[in-house]
Amino acid sequence: MRHPVDVFIGKVRDYAGSRPSAIGKLQVEGELMLTDTGLAGDEQAEKSYHGGADRALCHYPREHYAWWAARFPEQASLFCAPAFGENLSTTGLTEQTVFIGDIFRWGDALIQVTQPRSPCFKLNFHFAISDMGAQMQASGKVGWLYRVIVAGRVSTDAPLELASRLSDVSVYDAAAIAWYQPFDDAQYHRLLSAAGLSASWTRTMQNRRIHGKIEDNSRRLWGK
Repeated sequence: MRHPVDVFIGKVRDYAGSRPSAIGKLQVEGELMLTDTGLAGDEQAEKSYHGGADRALCHYPREHYAWWAARFPEQASLFCAPAFGENLSTTGLTEQTVFIGDIFRWGDALIQVTQPRSPCFKLNFHFAISDMGAQMQASGKVGWLYRVIVAGRVSTDAPLELASRLSDVSVYDAAAIAWYQPFDDAQYHRLLSAAGLSASWTRTMQNRRIHGKIEDNSRRLWGK
């Protein structure tokens, strides 16, 4: 199935009370160059946590925005693409229907799903909702990230088309294993077995298996 896609890129800027971020993105049209680290002209702040080979692109399902607008009616006008800092926005692809390791054809490029997007505390400032990062994580409506398997010319007129499915672990399953369940070594092994899983998520799941506990996510979600 072919999925039309809206495309967004952004520059790093300062945010009062928070750290610099490139979450504020603008829609682009026409042809673009997709490199191993993302779209030409797109920036990421704090590259230890954003961007890089396994996080070259962020995808967020457009249909989630109606749910967020209903949940926060006073901020309803904010909830439209690309409010979550996504590069790619579609309808018809969700965390339940996209799987870790999925390879999509986009123009001349091939991109692979590597992990759910891990919400962070910068969302709290971006939406002026004190626990937005934690609420996004709890909702399961987090989107996902890609690595670039084949770089090349892409276009806002070129749809996304699934080329290969390599695992049985959906993006939602991966998020559930990581965030919604108590310690479960068998599920961590299942997630580690998903072809294409990012290096950072591989490291996290393996560390849980080695140490027998779940790491503290408070710094990511609250900036503390």
